[in-house]
Amino acid sequence: MYKIEHHQNILLLSFHENLIADTHHLALFSALENEIEDGYQLCAVDISKVHFLNSNGLNSLIRILTLFRNNDGEMILINPSESVNQLLIITKLKAIFQITNSLEEAKKTLLHSSK
Repeated sequence: MYKIEHHQNILLLSFHENLIADTHHLALFSALENEIEDGYQLCAVDISKVHFLNSNGLNSLIRILTLFRNNDGEMILINPSESVNQLLIITKLKAIFQITNSLEEAKKTLLHSSK
């Protein structure tokens, strides 16, 4: 499951389980597209509760990043677990994603990048 919240002009997307299936993806991407249409260009994705990702999960994160960047926005990952961080290193995706340790740090980074 996931949760979408608004923090000033930043969208906070929080995942509350491992990202291994694509059962909620259609609803998620539809919701994100609606948020972009409403003017949100900055997205912080809290993956602190995600301890396992497979190719579906990696694909989802890449699609979220692409969705925001294609709409002149940016996405940042918050506090990946050690196992997720290792997977990002192995797949060389750590070079593509911006990663912070907290929501406050993510907000500062995103607001600075939007100037």
